[in-house]
Amino acid sequence: MQLYNTLSAEERAELIDQAGKQRLTLSFYAYAKIEDPKKFRDDLFIAWNQLDALGRTYVAKEGINAQMSVPAENFEAFRETLEAYDFMRGIRLNVAVEHDDHSFLKLTVKVRDKIVADGLNDETFDVTNIGVHLKAAEFNQILEDPNTIVVDFRNHYESEIGHFKGAITPDVETFRESLPIINEQLKDFKEDKNLVMYCTGGIRCEKASAYFKHQGFKNVFQLEGGIINYAKQIKEENIESKFIGKNFVFDHRLGERITNDIVSQCHQCGKPCDNHTNCENDGCHLLFIQCDECKATMENCCSVECLDTIHLPLVEQVKLRRGLQVGNKVFRKGKSEKLLFKHSGELSDKSLAVAENKEHKPKDIRQKIKKVLLGKAEHYYVKAQIGLFSIENNELNIGDKLLISGPTTGAEEYILEKMLVNGKENTTAKIGDKVTFEVPFRVRLSDTLFKIVS
Repeated sequence: MQLYNTLSAEERAELIDQAGKQRLTLSFYAYAKIEDPKKFRDDLFIAWNQLDALGRTYVAKEGINAQMSVPAENFEAFRETLEAYDFMRGIRLNVAVEHDDHSFLKLTVKVRDKIVADGLNDETFDVTNIGVHLKAAEFNQILEDPNTIVVDFRNHYESEIGHFKGAITPDVETFRESLPIINEQLKDFKEDKNLVMYCTGGIRCEKASAYFKHQGFKNVFQLEGGIINYAKQIKEENIESKFIGKNFVFDHRLGERITNDIVSQCHQCGKPCDNHTNCENDGCHLLFIQCDECKATMENCCSVECLDTIHLPLVEQVKLRRGLQVGNKVFRKGKSEKLLFKHSGELSDKSLAVAENKEHKPKDIRQKIKKVLLGKAEHYYVKAQIGLFSIENNELNIGDKLLISGPTTGAEEYILEKMLVNGKENTTAKIGDKVTFEVPFRVRLSDTLFKIVS
């Protein structure tokens, strides 16, 4: 009985690409009393593993909180695994606005004390006495009321790339920090103002709305299903988006576009940009906003120090990290003096630029063509418009029709006419070779290289 992952992220990514089937990214949560979270966790893992479902899920005695990637063909079967439990019958599944087959590459189901780290003692107030749920049209309407105060209950790195116009955006790194700050800031408005709150998928507001009602706020409202559900509704109902920019998400994509407005800047050069990245240095992993030009120049690093570090021999890098917290423990979310153009707290509703419209690009490209994995992008030389790729699988030849695919690049096709293999012009590249060739579009380090075979 398999209760853990047996494949690495890289192996899983290759299997997904070879399968060539569309996957859906979705999230859901439910508060309920779960007597045996460990058994609940094991049962879910077994059921989901059989459906090739991947993602990150937390279960606790108070309920479940999940972000998942599910094969489209298994969507209804996945829903059935949830509705086998009474408290999840009819549960709302927040399906992502944008999909990426690599949004999650492992199935992780963990038992936690709480499904959201809120720092609250649930025994001191009625957690079921929540605020009024508002659908997108209702949310838009209440925002027009001058008696309304709207609060973003996400963290600074989330709100910086996108938020509702006029919202209070606390300069916090965790949800638990925002609760006392907002309570103190709005203490004089408990009786006569509409306290309207929102978050990514709704789960933070479920607890926050109950907490603020307990604190004496009379008129408490929350966006049903969060920004994810709001984006779906405004598209289906063709209504105006009061949200501007991108919605930060906690998977490989790190964001999905709601409007074409870019409201944030590259933290290194100040150019309008809303693409997050993690510093390439394994001893840093700082989360920050980085434009394509800085990404190429700095090789995904947040500073010159980190850039120098990644070029050291691996043994030297390990020595530098010895005794320090690394990996997930050092994962820092955008707070560093090195980030010259970082903005937190009170954010502008002004659009700095308009994102490139990629609607002309083919949808669900993996369903429409047959391809084989070749390798991945390692560098992009901006001025020369040349991409560097490592060949990890199969053979590459002059005349091959290629597909370069990634969350920002989209899906670009290209016929290879000339290339350098390990620095010398050649007609064939094999596994282990490094190849460079001209690319008439920008390439990112997260891009994958495929050969189109039909």
